[in-house]
Amino acid sequence: MKVAAHLASGRRGIALALAAALLAAPLAAPGPARAAPAEGAAPPYDSDLMRLAEILGSLHYLRPLCGASAEAQRWRGEMQGVIDTEQPSEARRGKMIAAFNRGYSSFAQVYRTCTPAAQYAIDRHLEEGARLAHDIVVRFGGN
Repeated sequence: MKVAAHLASGRRGIALALAAALLAAPLAAPGPARAAPAEGAAPPYDSDLMRLAEILGSLHYLRPLCGASAEAQRWRGEMQGVIDTEQPSEARRGKMIAAFNRGYSSFAQVYRTCTPAAQYAIDRHLEEGARLAHDIVVRFGGN
């Protein structure tokens, strides 16, 4: 399982690795049946998922910049896992990829070297990503 490998990468990756694993669980309605969204409609957690995609893009740029060279493709892989799990429409897939790329490029425009501010942004994004993933699973189901 991916989580075991992520745990070995250090404290900073634990929270988001666990969150990504939680997101990989199928999102299902627990308890009483909920009305299915209209065909092609975005799920109610879509804005949180787009923010998570942006965070993953940010981490894809920042973590290797700050010395985590072993993570060069890790966050891109996590994003691909989210896309594979969600199986979005082409339009929604495009939005998810755009959010990931926006997260990446927003930090690439500012940081050329690892600074204390970049490290702080990493820590903040790991925490926010873990919280978002947890909230999505708790509110909208999962195994």
